[in-house]
Amino acid sequence: MDTLLVEDDPAIARALVEGLARYGFVVRHVTTGAQALREHAGAAVVLLDLGLPDGDGIDVCRALRAVSDVPLIIITARSDEVERVVGLEVGADDYLPKPFGMRELVARMRAVLRRTEGSLAAAVRSAAAPPEQDRGETPLRVGRLEVHRAARRVLVAGSGAGVAQEVTQEVVLSPKEFDLLEQLASTPGAVRTRDDLLTTVWDENFHGSGRTLDVHVGSLRRKLSGVVEVQTVRGVGFRLEAVAG
Repeated sequence: MDTLLVEDDPAIARALVEGLARYGFVVRHVTTGAQALREHAGAAVVLLDLGLPDGDGIDVCRALRAVSDVPLIIITARSDEVERVVGLEVGADDYLPKPFGMRELVARMRAVLRRTEGSLAAAVRSAAAPPEQDRGETPLRVGRLEVHRAARRVLVAGSGAGVAQEVTQEVVLSPKEFDLLEQLASTPGAVRTRDDLLTTVWDENFHGSGRTLDVHVGSLRRKLSGVVEVQTVRGVGFRLEAVAG
C-alpha cells in the first residue's frame, strides 16, 4: 500500500521505511512540505512530521486538506495538547507523538484506512442509490435541522415569518462530523457517552486521543450555532437539543 512519508530526519525516515515495509506498506519518502504537496497524489495514507525545513507541518496539513481527502496522520516530537488539537482541527485524521512503536503506528494507519474506506463506501452507495423520496426514507429531525442519512446531507429550515420561513439551507460537514451528528440526532435529548460515540463514529479499535471527539463536537457547534445545541454532560458525554425559536 502506497504511503507518503514526510520526514526530514534521515535516521527516523530510514527506520520507518524499513519497518513499514515488513507490514506490506510501500513508502515514498520526501523531506519537505513542498515535495509533499507535489507528490501526495496516489498515496493511500500520508505520515506527516511537523518540524520540516521549509515550514510548519500544520500549514502543510492545511494545504493538503484543501486539495485532497487522503488519510493523514501527524507524527511528531511535539506532544503538547494544543498542537494535537490544532492538527486535528486543520484536517489530520490522527496524531501520534514520538517516540512510538511500529505496531502502534501500523494499527493507527489501518484504523484510519478502515474509517476512510467506510465513509467512501457509504458515499458511493448514496450516489448510486435512487432519489431519497423514492425510497421513502424519513430524515432525522431536531427542530429546524434535518439529517438525510442516505444522501448524507444536512439541511436547516429557515426561521421567522414570510418567505424566509420557506428557505432551506444546506450545511456542509466533513464525513466524521456527519457521522457524529447522525448519532446524536438519532436520539435527540438523550445522553450519548463518550465511549459510545468513539466506538460508533470512529472504530472499536480506535487508538487516538479522546480529544478527537471534542474537536469534532466543537466544529459541529460552530457550524450549527443557533439551530441545535450539542450540550456537554460533564463526566458522561453529549446530547443534542433543538434551539428554541
